[in-house]
Amino acid sequence: MRHKRKAPARGVRVAEQIQKDLAELIPRELRDPRLGFVTLTDVDLTPDYAYATVYFSVLTGSAEDSEKALNEAAGYLRNLIFKKMHIHTVPTLRFKHDVSVERGAEMSLLIDRALQGGGHADAAGAGGDGDGD
Repeated sequence: MRHKRKAPARGVRVAEQIQKDLAELIPRELRDPRLGFVTLTDVDLTPDYAYATVYFSVLTGSAEDSEKALNEAAGYLRNLIFKKMHIHTVPTLRFKHDVSVERGAEMSLLIDRALQGGGHADAAGAGGDGDGD
């Protein structure tokens, strides 16, 4: 899990603007077949604005393939952001798959199974079903 440090207000605004701009640019500008349907979940900026780590989750497609496609297009996306934002330093973009969304969904599923099964979660799905001998 990522640890958030308290960022200056300007840094928060820049990160939010980068996330908003990328959310518009990625589906409109990138036509890479490896790219699945991605959702940007967070942007972490270094204090000097040199680097931005952009976290994403994947609804469809491969997370690994999407990460490769996004990182290969990072320079192109950075140039597009530079034209939109008109700030002195546009950070170098690095994309990372955010596994916290999937982990949360898995935990929720396990909890639902435990509640439905009377408190016994069977992660392998190979429990007694009452049909046997």
